[in-house]
Amino acid sequence: MIVLYTSPTPNGHKISCALEHLDIPYRFEIINLREGEQFSDEFSKISPNHKIPAIYDEDNDIGLSESGAILIYLAELKGQLLPKEDKYLILQWLMFQMAHIGPMMGQANVFYRYLDDQIDVAINRYHKECRRLFEVLDNHLKNNQFLVNDFSIADIANWCWIRTYKWSGINFENLPHLERWMKEIYSIKGMSEGLDVPLSQEELKKYYQSKIAQSGNNIVIK
Repeated sequence: MIVLYTSPTPNGHKISCALEHLDIPYRFEIINLREGEQFSDEFSKISPNHKIPAIYDEDNDIGLSESGAILIYLAELKGQLLPKEDKYLILQWLMFQMAHIGPMMGQANVFYRYLDDQIDVAINRYHKECRRLFEVLDNHLKNNQFLVNDFSIADIANWCWIRTYKWSGINFENLPHLERWMKEIYSIKGMSEGLDVPLSQEELKKYYQSKIAQSGNNIVIK
């Protein structure tokens, strides 16, 4: 049994979507980021950087943090979503998300959504870079159904972030191939189910509208 420590964020959804798709038995525990539970001594043993998601595999007695590492672990555990013949191309696009899509969209969220004091130069900088990254993906997907041949952990990782573009305020116009890919992945087994962990999408909307919007500066400072 996998224990998933998570919160309703794109990084958390990467793992719940993968677990659902792979039919790996798991249970989840919510880490309340607003209350600082990520800094607890117990959680820090699994996640030294105090970030979600993290997992503990009870059957193999191993704890892991960092969403990219967890995706690789789960894919290899199940023998799916990371075929040997495409392994390094898949890892390339996984690293693209880890190094670029996630950090840039995360910073866009900070300056566009969370801070009370709007800093236009920062908002424009991150929106522009996110749009550039989206165009990289759109161009690649022009001749590819998925990021690498068949659906993989690279698609899950990028999709869980890109689907939140409205929250980040990113211009999504004239990206037909990226839009086609994004919509197609919604129909893949486990994706919608994974998005409902640890909160349903309806609960998540209410969560963002009330809790986060009212305490954005506190979250950023923490």
